[in-house]
Amino acid sequence: MRTIYYNGQIYTVTNGIKEAFVVENGKFIYVGNNEEALSYKDNSSEVVDLEGKFVTAGFNDSHMHVLGYGYSLSMINLAKHTSSLQKLKESIKNFMDSKELRENEWIRGRGWNHDYFTDENRFPNRYDLDKITTDYPICLIRACGHICVVNSKALELAGINKETKQIEGGWFDLDENGEPLGIFRENALELIYNKIPTPDKEDIKSMIYNACKSLNSYGVTSAQTDDFTVFPSVNYQTIVDAYQELEEEGKLSVKINQQAQLLSQEELEEFINKGYKTGVGSDYFKIGPLKLLGDGSLGARTAYLSSPYADDKTTCGIAIYTQDQFDEMIEYAHKNGMQVAIHGIGDKIMYMIVKSIEKALNKYPRENHRHGIVHCQITTKELLDKFKELNLHAYIQSIFLDYDINIVEKRVGKERAKYTYNFKTLIDKGVTLSNGSDCPVELPNVLNGIQCGVTRKTLDNKNGPFLESQALSIDEAIKSYTIMGAYASFEEDIKGSIEVGKAADFVILEENLFNVDINNIKNIKILNTYLNGKCMYSQL
Repeated sequence: MRTIYYNGQIYTVTNGIKEAFVVENGKFIYVGNNEEALSYKDNSSEVVDLEGKFVTAGFNDSHMHVLGYGYSLSMINLAKHTSSLQKLKESIKNFMDSKELRENEWIRGRGWNHDYFTDENRFPNRYDLDKITTDYPICLIRACGHICVVNSKALELAGINKETKQIEGGWFDLDENGEPLGIFRENALELIYNKIPTPDKEDIKSMIYNACKSLNSYGVTSAQTDDFTVFPSVNYQTIVDAYQELEEEGKLSVKINQQAQLLSQEELEEFINKGYKTGVGSDYFKIGPLKLLGDGSLGARTAYLSSPYADDKTTCGIAIYTQDQFDEMIEYAHKNGMQVAIHGIGDKIMYMIVKSIEKALNKYPRENHRHGIVHCQITTKELLDKFKELNLHAYIQSIFLDYDINIVEKRVGKERAKYTYNFKTLIDKGVTLSNGSDCPVELPNVLNGIQCGVTRKTLDNKNGPFLESQALSIDEAIKSYTIMGAYASFEEDIKGSIEVGKAADFVILEENLFNVDINNIKNIKILNTYLNGKCMYSQL
């Protein structure tokens, strides 16, 4: 059926503002003025008066964790209870009191951030959680996803004690007696996660479905997602099958590009030998880049820096891989037709990543590789130049400014902070840049991300602007969530803008982003979200 949308403010992304467009068979067949759009009307057409509403291409979150988000929706939302350590404990106790728990049932929560605690500015530990219960295992994941805290029952079930050896690329803290403190960082998380009951494929499908429906409510129609390691005991093939089955059942309401996190050279070789590589799949689910986790997070002080943290001289953070491991895996992916997207927050880890990518490109030259770094936060002038020189893609998360503005100078010092979150410099150098949320680290709220990107302030407007010269324009911010997201996944010719021939993925907003106070962008309502011309979300 043909549907005509007219009388709107249509931000096409690539060709300015138009009045109307026409959709047929899931694609835009006309974009332009009201009169010509209405000329497409026939007896079976539907005509929609946009009543002056603002429309743009569907949003593309270029780095998040769809399955992890779906999983988090089943947990206690600790982001609402992080004003103090005491309130965090109370929220868990209240949750437990409201449930009939089975023996050894795990109590899971996500979203706490000790930097917001007003009573004690520190990580919770096993002794804090033991005051809640020692009968049931508790696992609480920090907002960044790079640290979890467990109680003594969880340590018991996981078989972790003072004799347990540390794990490469990670760490668990010990108390003064050498006993595990219940705090696990980076790869050490697996020691806990491997003991939490594993969901089956139907559970995973339900998590994906729920996450995608939530994403639609934020105007998101495409997501580039890192899902393979959410459950260490679940094979990546199960997750691929879950997505493909949802697509076959007509239940996938977000177009998925899988940033395939494969933890070892052996797993990468197996994956490629199965026929998987970048671009394999359909418009609804396809394999994207090899994803590697280079380091941790700034908030957890596990981002890997060239010199110690300004507020903790005992650490430079944690490198998950060695230089040799990066070299081997990045070269193998590159020469076998896979794009790479490597998590890098600290400058030291980014130097290692850049070195490996440069080696691979020198050995196997390839144009249009679109290799990139995810986060690229604590940069240097040399690193920013390397992005341009090697034609790397920057996967940014402007929403991170909302929290990190409060800590970045404390963590790395004022001088190093000048080269953090240098979005505008990257754009001015001609570097391609797309935006995302890293959800469930942050909510997948695109408008929040746009506001932080253009204001360089916290969402409550109380702190900032931070490095105001690095602010994005409204145009740049929208493009970072639309056409540039499509570019990151080699799909800019089929989606990411409102153009004839492209997929009719679009979002209708209550107000025009170009006309509102930039400090109020977050308050604009998403009215409708469309995927291939079909309404996936309606506020009404």
